[in-house]
Amino acid sequence: MVKHNFKYLFRATLMVTLMLIISYPLSAQELRARVQVVAPGVQGTNRAVFETLQTSIMEFLNGQQWTEHKFNPEERIDCTILINIREVIGSDEFRGTIQIQARRPVYNSSYNTPLLNYLDQNLHFRYIEYETLVYNPSNIESNLVAILAYYAYIVLGFDYDSFSPRGGTPYFQRAEQIVNMMQNARESGWRSFESQRNRYWLVENLLNEHHAPLRNAFYQYHRRGLDMMADRVDEGRSNIASSLELLQRVHRQRPNSFALGFFFDAKSEELVNIFSNSPSMERGRVVNLLSEVDPTNSDKYQQILSERGRM
Repeated sequence: MVKHNFKYLFRATLMVTLMLIISYPLSAQELRARVQVVAPGVQGTNRAVFETLQTSIMEFLNGQQWTEHKFNPEERIDCTILINIREVIGSDEFRGTIQIQARRPVYNSSYNTPLLNYLDQNLHFRYIEYETLVYNPSNIESNLVAILAYYAYIVLGFDYDSFSPRGGTPYFQRAEQIVNMMQNARESGWRSFESQRNRYWLVENLLNEHHAPLRNAFYQYHRRGLDMMADRVDEGRSNIASSLELLQRVHRQRPNSFALGFFFDAKSEELVNIFSNSPSMERGRVVNLLSEVDPTNSDKYQQILSERGRM
């Protein structure tokens, strides 16, 4: 009798446990980040710390839940983080750069379009080997955590903007909150007066109404442009060309816009590939527009007039 009761209790406990597991809201994290930490010019330092740093950052980005939405594993956003340590200050303090790249798939194709590709020159942080990185939105004590969380929200913001008009606003606002919290940080990169191209100005631009056409262009470029090209290539490419006219509006109001340069850091090569296959009249119009809006890459855009693209 005791044995029978034990079996019954065991089965009942197992059933309750399974029901709790099934009913518990499961969610996959949003990012699929690949992280590499290099220090080619650093001598005489314990190299193992860079390996643990790399692991800690990857676990931090991929293990955190950054939004309230549920992501299936195949929906996670691909991004790459490259940290280049250029200087070791003491045993646990480092300076260098951080490059952030992110991409998303184009509908009905095997192509992944770049969302951003940015090199931040102001990486300065403390890290102790095997340290676990923890993000507390109300109290950020680590500059490294602040930078990683900031760019996680920037990546999310651009991804959401590419699927719905200004859909990334909540995540750009969270990045702005981090900027506000870090105004008294001893490390640079957070304040308006330090530079015209830093974390402060990027999120300021993205949330400023003067840059609303840029964010609308981002949606049109991706959702009504690239995502349409597999089935209706001419219409999709025409919509991309129209999105560039929105960027022109931003350029004429804010010719030194950081966010506009941020866009072309990711998209200049892709634009060459898209329009190298377009009709000659469209190519000429697009090259003139791009040369005005993004003069830094003007020579690159001239290739549109003479080369066949790869897209």
